Amino acid sequence: MDAKMLSAAAETCRAALDAHAQHDWDRPIPDLTWTVAQTVAHVSDTLLWYATDLAGGTRELSTMDLTVRPDTPPTDLTRTLNTFADVLARVVDTTPADARGFHPYGLADASGFAAMACDEILVHTHDALRGLDQEFTPPTDLAHATLERLFPWAPEHSDPWQTLLWANGRCNLPRSPHQTNWRWHCAPLAEWDGANPGNPDREPQEATF
Repeated sequence: MDAKMLSAAAETCRAALDAHAQHDWDRPIPDLTWTVAQTVAHVSDTLLWYATDLAGGTRELSTMDLTVRPDTPPTDLTRTLNTFADVLARVVDTTPADARGFHPYGLADASGFAAMACDEILVHTHDALRGLDQEFTPPTDLAHATLERLFPWAPEHSDPWQTLLWANGRCNLPRSPHQTNWRWHCAPLAEWDGANPGNPDREPQEATF
């Protein structure tokens, strides 16, 4: 995962959401506690935090409060998301390959932060559009790359987008347990121990990609 894929995900998100900017973004999303606007604002929050965490190194930096205002007009919310994605993309592009940044799920490298950002963007765009009674399907290569980088235990031979939604606890897959306490692997893949961290009682398994 790299800055180019992150930018592509953000542009995909913005186009999909802007097409429905005239709708009521104060609508709650089924099965979530956020409205459409709050969800899009959350993605922007996350992107700027990721840029800060990657630039800040392995020690958590918790000296600021960051909140994008969800009462902002929809097209300004998507512009904010794209802007913060660009900030993170520039940090990813200029970060040495061996550098790490803080994340509660592990010390991530630049590819890990790019992948986490793509996951946030793609999955929450799906959530937001579901709140507007619309469907969203991103490009297959973005879904596959995000899945491969963050969820190496995911079932193989299944649709990458549906599998990414499954990995984020958004849907079920045949013959696969529902992911209630899901987590991703954001440290370099070479450090993956073969287990699904969201299911700590399960036996380690082989990577599927």
